[in-house]
Amino acid sequence: MSGARVLVTGATGFLGGYVLRDLRDHGFEVFAAGRNASRLGDLVDEVHRVPGDLASLRSRELPVDAVIHCAALSTPWGRWSEFRQANVDGAAHVAEFARRNGARRVVHVSSPSIYAAARDRTDIRERDVNTGNRLNGYIRSKILAEQLLQSARRRDEIRELVIVRPRGLIGVGDPSLVPRLLDVHARFGVPLFDGGQNLIDVTAVENVASALRLALTAGDPNGGVYNVTNGEPRPFRDLLERLLALAGAQPRFRVANRRAAWAAAASLEAVCRILPGRPEPALTRYTLSTIAYSQTLDISRARRDLGYVPTVTLDDALAAVAADLRSAA
Repeated sequence: MSGARVLVTGATGFLGGYVLRDLRDHGFEVFAAGRNASRLGDLVDEVHRVPGDLASLRSRELPVDAVIHCAALSTPWGRWSEFRQANVDGAAHVAEFARRNGARRVVHVSSPSIYAAARDRTDIRERDVNTGNRLNGYIRSKILAEQLLQSARRRDEIRELVIVRPRGLIGVGDPSLVPRLLDVHARFGVPLFDGGQNLIDVTAVENVASALRLALTAGDPNGGVYNVTNGEPRPFRDLLERLLALAGAQPRFRVANRRAAWAAAASLEAVCRILPGRPEPALTRYTLSTIAYSQTLDISRARRDLGYVPTVTLDDALAAVAADLRSAA
């Protein structure tokens, strides 16, 4: 499919930027969609700029063959109305754009957050989803977005659909995972549950970009769903100690109890819901589900159907992030 025309939503975001570069390097003609006009202007000349929010795509006419839908509101805390507008309505806008413009395939970036639970879960397969999960608005919105797109495919409003669920993106420019961990580390010390032996499964952002490119031509076009990680789960403590050592920081840990922390997070959420501005709690139940319990994904389907092979190792990704942190200090 090299030479094909691909629209990338969320092109000015963390993942979107890597997807743009990966597609361009593999000979695709890229259309970059995003709300931030100044960031769009900073993109390389080889891409077509499509300024505007997702709603504006409904009336756009662009000669594209496929869409990679990266745009999303991704945060552990927020108002449901904002998650619905960004992630559920946003998916509907993308589906309508694809229908009107005859784009053959939509590759949708979903999230393994939909597997979140207050228990250890290993080798999670794509079907192992509780569609009634209401741990936070983000999870609920990603479940509904998948369901909306699957319904659109069944009605032939989307000709082909592939859904990718990448776990814990890490890389230079990461605005979320590493910054949040380092902020907690600096302010309080990172809580360790069960000695930090719970397994964490993350993914180098370059590998996610590669998987999304592969999904343009491979995978089940009838709504196939694929987990994506680096395939290198590690104990949480080992992962964090490696990152901090590379960044030249001394580890600060706190022994924590899961049950007490869960009760505290639930209380903090209840209080923050009624405070003016609904500030984000210092600890949420969703965050706890990601750092207090083991969660690993089975990526055998992505390896088999997409031909996915992680090329950037976890150690390489951690080293790159740490080097960037040191240069910015």
